[in-house]
Amino acid sequence: MFKPKREFQNEAEFVFIDDLMPQDHLLRKVDKYIDFSFIGERVRPFYSENNGRPSDPIQLFKMMLIGYFYGIRSERQLEREIQTNVAYRWFLGLKLNDTVPHHSTISWNRRTRFKDTNIFQEIFDEIVFLAMHHKMVGGRVLFSDSTHLKGEREQK
Repeated sequence: MFKPKREFQNEAEFVFIDDLMPQDHLLRKVDKYIDFSFIGERVRPFYSENNGRPSDPIQLFKMMLIGYFYGIRSERQLEREIQTNVAYRWFLGLKLNDTVPHHSTISWNRRTRFKDTNIFQEIFDEIVFLAMHHKMVGGRVLFSDSTHLKGEREQK
């Protein structure tokens, strides 16, 4: 029997965001094994104790990690993706109605707050170390750059 579904988009529902997150999702695995709390202590010297807007540096770095994992290169696009992706919201600790941090927050921190520091590399290295410790990544090494080399034919 043909029966079109009625519109229910404006109805309230009671849901647990954890129930919407697949058990085998990559971000659930990362969250299980990687303790991101070390980030707070690493970046504390770059924040004022009594000036400026409150922010969550752990959430900021997790947002950037989502961008790296899923190839989202634009900070504006990352903001839009987080707005609509339940898994990203779950990983960041955002409820469905929470406002997503503005893309300019990522940009400002990257270009200004952490300018001329190695903090991104240090945090990335620690995350990779923790992932290796939990056997989430292998010990294989792959180096790549954007150098274009012309293939040579064997001369006879």
